[in-house]
Amino acid sequence: MEVLVQPTGADRLVAADVARGTTRMLAREDCLAVAEVALGNNRRADLMGLCPKGLVTIVEVKISRADLLGDAKWTDYLNYCDRFFWAIPVGFDVALLDRPELLPERAGVIVADRYDAAIIRQPIPVPLAASRRRAETLRFARRAARRLIGEVDDQTLSMR
Repeated sequence: MEVLVQPTGADRLVAADVARGTTRMLAREDCLAVAEVALGNNRRADLMGLCPKGLVTIVEVKISRADLLGDAKWTDYLNYCDRFFWAIPVGFDVALLDRPELLPERAGVIVADRYDAAIIRQPIPVPLAASRRRAETLRFARRAARRLIGEVDDQTLSMR
């Protein structure tokens, strides 16, 4: 068994770092992601990505063993995406994600730092129903537009 060294202090990654690296990697694959997206079931996905052909990807960021194993809501995301991934920091015990209750065949794995990420396990995609895909695509687009409006407003105020 390989012993993984956990980063400490200034080297420890926070969820925002893992999300940033994951978002950059997804963008390279032309899957554009938005953070903190509310779903139709009142859950909130850490990242939701939309690919050119309409494929919906949800990524749940986990930076600690306790966070991963204590999350009882993650399966609620599966009905809102074609692909589901866990995103974890470098040094995280990847073997935890092979547990049967974490559905390794359905859940891909991304390892990330604050600058980049790599997919180390692809999930088996489960296509969304057309009506759900439309609803989630609209939810994604409206969330992104709201954030863009907020950035434009912030820039306008800072120019005064």
